[in-house]
Amino acid sequence: MWLAFLASGVHPTLAGVAIALLVPVYRPNRRDVEHALDLARTFRQSPNTEYARAAANSLRESISINERLQSAYSPYVAYVILPLFALANAGVVVTGDIFAAAMASPVTWGVVVGLVVGKFLGVFGSTALLRVLRIGEFGPGLTTANLAGGAALCGIGFTISLFIVELAIPDPQTQNVARVGVLLASVAAFVIATVVFRVTEAIRPSHEWGQTLARPVSPERDHIFGPLDAPYTIVEYGDFQCGFCLKASGSIQQVHEQLGDRFRYVWRHAPLQRYHPNALAGAEASEAAALQGRFFEFERALFADQENQRPSDIVRIATELGLDVKRFETDLTSPEVTGRVQDDMLDAEAMNIVAVPTLFINGRRHIGPYDAQSLIRALEAAGPEGGSRVEAQP
Repeated sequence: MWLAFLASGVHPTLAGVAIALLVPVYRPNRRDVEHALDLARTFRQSPNTEYARAAANSLRESISINERLQSAYSPYVAYVILPLFALANAGVVVTGDIFAAAMASPVTWGVVVGLVVGKFLGVFGSTALLRVLRIGEFGPGLTTANLAGGAALCGIGFTISLFIVELAIPDPQTQNVARVGVLLASVAAFVIATVVFRVTEAIRPSHEWGQTLARPVSPERDHIFGPLDAPYTIVEYGDFQCGFCLKASGSIQQVHEQLGDRFRYVWRHAPLQRYHPNALAGAEASEAAALQGRFFEFERALFADQENQRPSDIVRIATELGLDVKRFETDLTSPEVTGRVQDDMLDAEAMNIVAVPTLFINGRRHIGPYDAQSLIRALEAAGPEGGSRVEAQP
């Protein structure tokens, strides 16, 4: 296809765009995953070549072709193809004469201003306008300073910018001058972004970001157990397959028994997929149950049987709780469910949450034991006036 595009006079890089548009992308179907597990168990019971091949094929085909290609070719693209591609397309020899001509050329400085200033104004200006108008919601950690640093990084132009130079400027000498401008702009954008991020880090070190709750508690979004206006709040970022989270849930129940209506509890997802392979599926299943008003019942069921949270187990729990199973299975792959879990995971990442349970007491990160009495003492020390505020979503 690349050769055909080249011979036709169409820029051959568009072949990659065309192929990418045709590569199937889909979330793993839970029935396919369950079938792969069944084949793996069959191979374990009767190991032979036929079962091994069937299990391997089933596991591979349960993942979309897009993800398979990305996983297979990512190292080659990152360390071989992309560097060669970029260097081959740079197409300029930077000699003293060329550099001197570039410094005196308005084309060079036009390219620099377009990339460094234009990209910054376009990216930072549009995001700042959205923030001023309160349109949408910015993720935790996306402060004005961080947005400015990210916008500055957008001025780094290489592959596409060099393609545009080749397509837009017919004169080879002017092309060289413009390419020098692209390289200068990339260096300038990198330096400016580095300064912005270093200054931001000096003013507010990143290790302090995770000490306060990044996203205020919202009754329209969060799963809240207890009165909405309770003066004491514990927000937990947890994982349904984590034994320590199970222990924390028992402590929190005791806190609720002692404080009663003065206490509210909020659960947010932080599945540790590296250690708990079914944790993400459990989180999404709880959100699908929440759409039928049964989040905390599903949560308790998952905690009650942490060892069995495969797709078939999740459907069994939904059946036992009397959920509409057909709707439940449809909701499992809906953007509303998957996006809700991903939002919590992004919050956790922004606050540098790498272990669960991570508890926030009245908006401040709790460091120390999480038995019931320790949590009550921490709540009382924080005081009711320090409670995390409740905000409705815009």
